Amino acid sequence: MQDVTLYHGDCAQVMAERIPDGSIDLTVTSPPYDNLRVYNGYTFDFEAIAAQLWRVTKPGGVVVWVVGDATINGSETGTSFRQALHFMALGFNLHDTMIYQKVAGATGSNNAYWQAFEFMFVLSKDTPSAINLIVDRRNAKSPGSVREIAGHRHQDGNKKGSRDWERKPMGIRFNIWQIDAPNGIDRDVDHPAQFPEALARDHILSWSNPGNVVLDPMMGSGTTGKMAALTGRQFIGIDISAEYVELARQRIAKVEAQPFLFHPAETQAQPEQLPLDTAPLS
Repeated sequence: MQDVTLYHGDCAQVMAERIPDGSIDLTVTSPPYDNLRVYNGYTFDFEAIAAQLWRVTKPGGVVVWVVGDATINGSETGTSFRQALHFMALGFNLHDTMIYQKVAGATGSNNAYWQAFEFMFVLSKDTPSAINLIVDRRNAKSPGSVREIAGHRHQDGNKKGSRDWERKPMGIRFNIWQIDAPNGIDRDVDHPAQFPEALARDHILSWSNPGNVVLDPMMGSGTTGKMAALTGRQFIGIDISAEYVELARQRIAKVEAQPFLFHPAETQAQPEQLPLDTAPLS
């Protein structure tokens, strides 16, 4: 398999026709939910996409689904929760419900607290095969010897057993990720809803290993693909907008040294090898 493969077309159809069963290690994506994003006039079929994601995900694979809710007539739609429950009905485990907290860019009205986050549902097909939790949270207390009571309780409620351990200066990151979006978004890219690069990168690092296959079926400007290339993963990207496929191709080409495949929606012919601009990162 080539390092990077891009498809132009409806992602549910492309997955059904081009991606084999159980071939994807990790999906990192975000749908154009609740019309919060103007997406070149396109809509998407959530149930069809979810069914294909279940089919193509390997046992032990993970889907990271980043989504939020619109507020209509004073009520949040609850779309995010319904989608998470639908994934679970298909067979996915809800491995973690994470929060992407935006440092800037909150929206809303004065009738409620302004919305400053999106859900990041981490859905796994069985137990994740790759769990590489990021350790970058400074512990509240200074390092030093502490005592931890460990073991089980007797029927009288007393704990049995103890051990000493050394407090480390850094701990595993919490599941609320605070990301300064303006610092992680390419201002030269014309797309209404870019991922912060740190969000895509850190999920790729957390739930996959080098050489694994990462999918973004609604890849937009190609941020997931760019981060997959930079972290040594293979990437498959799909988008229904030809404009965004070309945008993603250009962005990934800047960091991807190897040729990759581009599949136009209009033809069923064999993929064409395209020359790439391999200019180094600035």
